[in-house]
Amino acid sequence: MTDKTTAQDAAPEPGQDEAGATTTRTAVIAEAAEGPSRSLTADAFVSLRRNPLFWISSLLILMFLLMAIWPSLFTTYDLRFNDLSKARQSPSGEHWFGTDVQGQDIYTRVVYGARASILVGVLATFGVLVLGSFLGLLAGYVGGLVDTLISRLGDIFFAIPLLLSGIIFLSSLRDTEEIWGIPIQGYFGVVIQVVLVFVLFGWPSLMRLMRSSVIQVKPNDYVQAARALGASPMRIIRRHVLPNAMAPAIVVTTINLGSYIAAEATLSFLGIGLRPPTVSWGVMINDGLTPLRASPHILFFPALFLSITVLAFIMLGDAVRDAFDPKSR
Repeated sequence: MTDKTTAQDAAPEPGQDEAGATTTRTAVIAEAAEGPSRSLTADAFVSLRRNPLFWISSLLILMFLLMAIWPSLFTTYDLRFNDLSKARQSPSGEHWFGTDVQGQDIYTRVVYGARASILVGVLATFGVLVLGSFLGLLAGYVGGLVDTLISRLGDIFFAIPLLLSGIIFLSSLRDTEEIWGIPIQGYFGVVIQVVLVFVLFGWPSLMRLMRSSVIQVKPNDYVQAARALGASPMRIIRRHVLPNAMAPAIVVTTINLGSYIAAEATLSFLGIGLRPPTVSWGVMINDGLTPLRASPHILFFPALFLSITVLAFIMLGDAVRDAFDPKSR
């Protein structure tokens, strides 16, 4: 009698097992739906702070950004001042980098040249990041016909070399004053032309990368759990897919910034991109080509600053890659 009573007391009430199991499953789904994005980002920032490569590249980039925004912090010379009697002077205490064929201070021109070069790089990188990420996210998450159309369109643009497309596109607009009533000449007009070329023909690589990342993230448990809980597609994308798929795009974008600065310098050197009187490192390298043998310093210093800037962004990209992907170390 006592054994039966004890067994009855120990037996669960009807439905208690089902209710407990349901509560446990709901808790597990809710926990999975939170996703790992916060811990991944936090670990990445901790790794970045411990990486000397990150600090070296960041300090160099900060210096160049200050040059681009506030060039008067680095030089007191007037950019437009020239003295033909001092043309082609070698570096000295008065002119640290010497003077060019017009008697202009090369150091001053290098400082002011950072503005156009970095402006083109930043605008082009931002445009490629926005367009490539949006199309890659759309293709990877929606899939099907949308994925096929975007991927094939990307293949078409990817097959066209960036510099070749820049030469053709910018050459065709060289004598055009405006398009649809919008001026495309002058300083900002030419800058926008170069930026549009880089965005138009540079997005496919980032789209492919973003699409691949989204396809890898989409089957994860926390994404499926959020969908099972009834979260809308926009919420799933914003809260779970995008934060966990952006890491490779951020790494490539950091490196691309230096690449676009170098591409702008190449087009300007060929006389296709930015042109005088605009001052950029590519324009200065072009100006220093003719007197190279007699006055190599005219070409050397803008080329040096261009190389250091590109190297700094590549170093930063490597540091960010190591932070988000420890396996690559």
